[in-house]
Amino acid sequence: MNKVTAVFWYAAAGCLLLVIWGSIAPTNLETVTTQVTQFISNTFGWYYLILVMLIIIFCVYLIFSKYGKITLGKPNEKPEFSLASWFAMLFSAGMGIGVVFWSTAEPVTYAFKNPPLAEKGSEQALNEALQYTFLHWGVSAWAIYALVGLVLAYFKFHKDYPGLVSATLIPLLGEDLMKGYMGKMIDVLAVLATVVGVAAALGFGSAQITSGFHFLFDTPQTFMMQLLVLTVTTVLFIMSAWSGIGRGIKYLSNINMGLGTILFIMLFVIGPTLYILDMFTQAVGGYISDFVNMSFHLAPNNEGEREWINSWTLFYWAFWISWSPFVGTFIARISRGRTVKEFMMGVLFVPAIVCFIIFSIFGVSALNVEANGLAKLSELKIETMTFGMLEQYPLGSIMSVMTIVVVAIFFITSADSATFVLGMLTTNGLVNPHNSVKISWGLIQAAVAAIVVYFGGTQGLQNTVIISALPFSIIMIMMGLSFMKSARQEIKKKE
Repeated sequence: MNKVTAVFWYAAAGCLLLVIWGSIAPTNLETVTTQVTQFISNTFGWYYLILVMLIIIFCVYLIFSKYGKITLGKPNEKPEFSLASWFAMLFSAGMGIGVVFWSTAEPVTYAFKNPPLAEKGSEQALNEALQYTFLHWGVSAWAIYALVGLVLAYFKFHKDYPGLVSATLIPLLGEDLMKGYMGKMIDVLAVLATVVGVAAALGFGSAQITSGFHFLFDTPQTFMMQLLVLTVTTVLFIMSAWSGIGRGIKYLSNINMGLGTILFIMLFVIGPTLYILDMFTQAVGGYISDFVNMSFHLAPNNEGEREWINSWTLFYWAFWISWSPFVGTFIARISRGRTVKEFMMGVLFVPAIVCFIIFSIFGVSALNVEANGLAKLSELKIETMTFGMLEQYPLGSIMSVMTIVVVAIFFITSADSATFVLGMLTTNGLVNPHNSVKISWGLIQAAVAAIVVYFGGTQGLQNTVIISALPFSIIMIMMGLSFMKSARQEIKKKE
């Protein structure tokens, strides 16, 4: 594994310690990390809400500013990937597996199990279910990714810095500090957040695929079956990683967007088409008109509402921040040659709109099922809700099989993207890290997922991801300041 840095070994050791803790004392891991996450939510909730809004304002400002013309590469350099492939990879790596996993479960939960403001099953709860889902998966989430991705792409491809989080802070904190232990600590944090976050996603993805097989073919819903799914998909994503970003991830992302589009159109046509259109229109309107209020709503005088905000909105903001080193690095890697304006408009709005469409089709179809008494989806396990919903519509079995395939490919592209990013972060930012490094990280991710799922430490793993978001949020602020300092100096020289 040539050119592996000390960051690789420090991060691998951190993963090993976490796995040992999750294996020997999973309950203790969950208890300790839950207490820490509750403290962070109660103490820094105001900070997360203000920070995410400031990030959105910053990203929108860059679109219309003089910095929008800066190319994330050399002057007049053309984009490496076509617009269609870029959008497909943006979505597949960033949120694909999560969107499919939660597309039914989140709206159903908000409407019938744990609504944000209204009574369970009420008209208001049904209306708010989609609106709050849009809040959590919309522009706010993608602005977090856009900030990290932009700064990494700018310093890597425009300034020729190493493709590392620590390298982006050199203009602000100095080269000596960022090439020393502090820089290594920042990069290790980015690696650990990526490994733990993706391992949790692999656990969810394998659980949904296993649940789908059980629902359709009555296969056993056991850990061994989940391990088999995890093993097969691990082999596939390692093969994809071996073939390189220009082939494996690109082709799989394009295939999956095509297959996913067919699936969504099928359910849209077969399902409650008019109801989907009505709910989508109302949810978009509510999202736009109530965006500021929802984004700053903290309910300091209502314990029940505050608990919901901690469990959902603050959880999501912390989760997206903790995933931003992974997704941001990958987005940076595939965005070479695009201008700042083009990058921001593409990353901020296109994937968010795709999320809105998917949640509307799957989520509203599910709300329609439960609201009309066809099935109690809210009583099913989260990973089973989508298949329970599809069962109520014509061609449900065919759409369920297609859903399993879509989830499996998103599973592969997410893990493949993560191995690529981890390879970059542990080889001093190499744009094309050695296959042996990528395979090592692929095996480590799969092992972390399998061991933690087996010992029941998934919640503790999720909590660890959230905890890592607090220190990384400070790093994000410094990344934005560093970009502005460097870009301002560059523009000043040209004037």
